[in-house]
Amino acid sequence: MRRCGLCVALDAPDLATAEAWAAAVAPHAGLLKVGLELFSAEGGLAVRRIAAHRPVFLDVKLHDIPNTVAGAIRSLAPLGPAWITIHAAGGPAMVEAARRAAEAAGGAARPRILAVTVLTSLDAATLAEIGVSGGPVQQVLRLSRLAMAAGADGLVCSPREVAPIRDALGELPVLVVPGVRPAGSAADDQARTATPEQVAKDGADWIVVGRPITRATDPAAAAAAIAAALG
Repeated sequence: MRRCGLCVALDAPDLATAEAWAAAVAPHAGLLKVGLELFSAEGGLAVRRIAAHRPVFLDVKLHDIPNTVAGAIRSLAPLGPAWITIHAAGGPAMVEAARRAAEAAGGAARPRILAVTVLTSLDAATLAEIGVSGGPVQQVLRLSRLAMAAGADGLVCSPREVAPIRDALGELPVLVVPGVRPAGSAADDQARTATPEQVAKDGADWIVVGRPITRATDPAAAAAAIAAALG
């Protein structure tokens, strides 16, 4: 079984809170996520400060015309994130533009490009409402093939699609998986969830866990327990 690491989502409204969480969980996490809430509040400073604790997964989910996304990648790369997310639904030209911009901006230390497939909050009924038929697995596989062919370094998918992606695309894609919930935890707004143990068994490279850790009485202990469950 491939090794699966823990990424803690620091979904905080301010940098002081995020840094306190980062310091607490860093001994148990390999990545720390700076998402839209924190990045919108604190900007590039958040990436730089959190990167002092662990490599940063910058989850901004870029989705625009190829030229605009390439420009955004060029602007974000000097902040030093290890990973930057874009939406696979932006199409192959957009994914390719992001990859080229990352390569040009960062050289060997460039940020890696992760393509988000289908958000973990969406189920089959919601996808149907926005005109996507066939359900989440079919759409995730369609977008996964598109993104990897266009040059993405990896994929973001829900726990439910890890095994189907491995079956379809093999060992190559790096799979980063949000929507992971320890047994007994609330699903919150996640529609497609699974436990850390199951996701690791299915072949994820990284799981992303936020609220079950950051809302815990002892975030460090919560992170340690989840990291231990990954083996």
